[in-house]
Amino acid sequence: MSITEKVPMLAEGYEMLTAELKALRLERPRIIDAIEEARAHGDLSENAEYHAAKERQGQVEASIGDIEDKISRAQIIDPATLSGDRIVFGATVTLLDDSEKSIRYQIVGPTEADAKVGRISYNSPLGRALIGRRVDDEIEVTVPSGDRFYVVEKLEFI
Repeated sequence: MSITEKVPMLAEGYEMLTAELKALRLERPRIIDAIEEARAHGDLSENAEYHAAKERQGQVEASIGDIEDKISRAQIIDPATLSGDRIVFGATVTLLDDSEKSIRYQIVGPTEADAKVGRISYNSPLGRALIGRRVDDEIEVTVPSGDRFYVVEKLEFI
Protein backbone atom coordinates (compact mmCIF):
# COMPACT_ATOMS: atom_id res chain seq x y z
CA MET A 1 0.00 0.00 0.00
CA SER A 2 1.48 3.33 -1.02
CA ILE A 3 0.67 6.54 0.77
CA THR A 4 0.74 9.60 -1.43
CA GLU A 5 1.90 12.74 0.26
CA LYS A 6 -0.56 15.62 -0.01
CA VAL A 7 0.67 18.92 -1.39
CA PRO A 8 -0.84 21.78 0.63
CA MET A 9 -1.66 24.91 -1.32
CA LEU A 10 -3.95 27.88 -1.30
CA ALA A 11 -6.86 28.06 -3.78
CA GLU A 12 -5.05 30.69 -5.84
CA GLY A 13 -1.99 28.44 -6.10
CA TYR A 14 -4.21 25.63 -7.35
CA GLU A 15 -5.77 27.95 -9.93
CA MET A 16 -2.31 29.11 -11.03
CA LEU A 17 -1.22 25.49 -11.55
CA THR A 18 -4.35 24.56 -13.52
CA ALA A 19 -3.91 27.64 -15.75
CA GLU A 20 -0.27 26.70 -16.39
CA LEU A 21 -1.32 23.12 -17.20
CA LYS A 22 -3.94 24.36 -19.66
CA ALA A 23 -1.37 26.60 -21.40
CA LEU A 24 1.11 23.72 -21.70
CA ARG A 25 -1.54 21.41 -23.14
CA LEU A 26 -2.39 24.09 -25.72
CA GLU A 27 1.29 24.25 -26.67
CA ARG A 28 1.44 20.52 -27.54
CA PRO A 29 -0.12 20.81 -31.04
CA ARG A 30 2.17 23.73 -31.95
CA ILE A 31 5.22 21.67 -30.99
CA ILE A 32 4.01 18.71 -33.05
CA ASP A 33 3.51 21.04 -36.03
CA ALA A 34 7.05 22.42 -35.56
CA ILE A 35 8.48 18.88 -35.47
CA GLU A 36 6.59 17.91 -38.65
CA GLU A 37 7.76 21.06 -40.42
CA ALA A 38 11.37 20.47 -39.38
CA ARG A 39 11.17 16.82 -40.55
CA ALA A 40 10.11 18.05 -43.97
CA HIS A 41 13.45 19.85 -44.32
CA GLY A 42 15.24 16.53 -44.68
CA ASP A 43 18.35 15.27 -42.86
CA LEU A 44 17.47 15.22 -39.15
CA SER A 45 21.06 14.78 -37.91
CA GLU A 46 21.94 18.40 -38.69
CA ASN A 47 18.50 19.93 -38.32
CA ALA A 48 18.62 22.44 -35.44
CA GLU A 49 14.89 23.27 -35.67
CA TYR A 50 13.99 19.60 -35.31
CA HIS A 51 16.25 19.13 -32.28
CA ALA A 52 14.98 22.34 -30.65
CA ALA A 53 11.34 21.30 -31.15
CA LYS A 54 12.02 17.81 -29.76
CA GLU A 55 13.79 19.31 -26.75
CA ARG A 56 10.88 21.69 -26.12
CA GLN A 57 8.47 18.75 -26.44
CA GLY A 58 10.39 16.90 -23.71
CA GLN A 59 10.34 19.96 -21.45
CA VAL A 60 6.60 20.49 -21.94
CA GLU A 61 5.75 16.83 -21.32
CA ALA A 62 7.88 16.79 -18.15
CA SER A 63 6.20 19.97 -16.90
CA ILE A 64 2.75 18.58 -17.65
CA GLY A 65 3.54 15.40 -15.71
CA ASP A 66 4.89 17.38 -12.75
CA ILE A 67 1.89 19.72 -12.62
CA GLU A 68 -0.62 16.87 -13.02
CA ASP A 69 1.08 15.10 -10.09
CA LYS A 70 0.87 18.21 -7.87
CA ILE A 71 -2.77 18.81 -8.81
CA SER A 72 -3.71 15.18 -8.11
CA ARG A 73 -2.16 15.41 -4.63
CA ALA A 74 -3.35 18.97 -3.89
CA GLN A 75 -4.85 19.70 -0.51
CA ILE A 76 -6.45 23.12 -0.82
CA ILE A 77 -6.37 25.08 2.41
CA ASP A 78 -8.38 28.23 3.10
CA PRO A 79 -6.54 30.25 5.78
CA ALA A 80 -9.78 31.97 6.83
CA THR A 81 -11.07 28.62 8.15
CA LEU A 82 -8.03 28.09 10.38
CA SER A 83 -7.57 29.14 13.99
CA GLY A 84 -5.40 28.45 16.98
CA ASP A 85 -2.33 29.80 18.69
CA ARG A 86 0.31 27.93 16.66
CA ILE A 87 1.74 28.79 13.25
CA VAL A 88 0.50 26.42 10.55
CA PHE A 89 0.34 26.35 6.75
CA GLY A 90 -1.65 29.35 5.50
CA ALA A 91 -1.02 31.48 8.59
CA THR A 92 0.19 35.06 8.24
CA VAL A 93 2.87 35.97 10.77
CA THR A 94 4.48 39.24 11.71
CA LEU A 95 8.06 38.91 12.93
CA LEU A 96 10.45 41.32 14.58
CA ASP A 97 14.03 40.95 13.39
CA ASP A 98 17.25 41.83 15.30
CA SER A 99 16.80 45.52 14.53
CA GLU A 100 13.15 45.58 15.74
CA LYS A 101 11.94 45.85 12.14
CA SER A 102 8.55 44.21 11.44
CA ILE A 103 8.37 41.67 8.62
CA ARG A 104 5.15 39.97 7.55
CA TYR A 105 4.97 36.58 5.80
CA GLN A 106 2.29 34.11 4.84
CA ILE A 107 3.25 30.43 4.98
CA VAL A 108 2.40 28.88 1.59
CA GLY A 109 3.36 25.99 -0.68
CA PRO A 110 6.53 25.92 -2.78
CA THR A 111 4.68 26.76 -6.02
CA GLU A 112 3.15 29.88 -4.45
CA ALA A 113 6.20 31.18 -2.60
CA ASP A 114 7.52 34.64 -3.44
CA ALA A 115 9.38 36.35 -0.60
CA LYS A 116 9.21 39.72 -2.40
CA VAL A 117 5.43 39.75 -1.85
CA GLY A 118 5.58 38.25 1.64
CA ARG A 119 4.95 34.60 0.86
CA ILE A 120 7.40 31.95 2.02
CA SER A 121 7.29 28.21 1.53
CA TYR A 122 6.71 25.92 4.48
CA ASN A 123 9.79 24.07 3.13
CA SER A 124 12.08 27.13 3.36
CA PRO A 125 14.45 27.43 6.33
CA LEU A 126 12.33 30.21 7.86
CA GLY A 127 9.06 28.41 7.07
CA ARG A 128 10.26 25.22 8.75
CA ALA A 129 11.42 27.21 11.78
CA LEU A 130 8.05 28.96 12.09
CA ILE A 131 5.70 25.96 11.85
CA GLY A 132 4.39 25.08 15.29
CA ARG A 133 5.63 28.26 16.97
CA ARG A 134 3.52 30.75 18.95
CA VAL A 135 3.40 34.50 19.51
CA ASP A 136 6.44 35.71 21.51
CA ASP A 137 8.53 32.64 20.55
CA GLU A 138 12.12 33.41 19.58
CA ILE A 139 13.42 31.83 16.40
CA GLU A 140 16.94 31.38 15.08
CA VAL A 141 17.26 30.55 11.39
CA THR A 142 20.36 29.79 9.37
CA VAL A 143 19.97 31.18 5.86
CA PRO A 144 22.51 31.61 3.04
CA SER A 145 23.36 35.12 4.30
CA GLY A 146 23.99 33.88 7.86
CA ASP A 147 22.10 33.37 11.11
CA ARG A 148 18.95 35.43 11.65
CA PHE A 149 16.98 35.94 14.83
CA TYR A 150 13.26 36.72 14.98
CA VAL A 151 10.49 37.05 17.54
CA VAL A 152 6.95 36.11 16.54
CA GLU A 153 4.98 39.33 17.09
CA LYS A 154 1.58 38.47 15.62
CA LEU A 155 -0.30 35.46 14.18
CA GLU A 156 -3.27 35.85 11.83
CA PHE A 157 -5.44 33.55 9.72
CA ILE A 158 -6.59 35.76 6.85
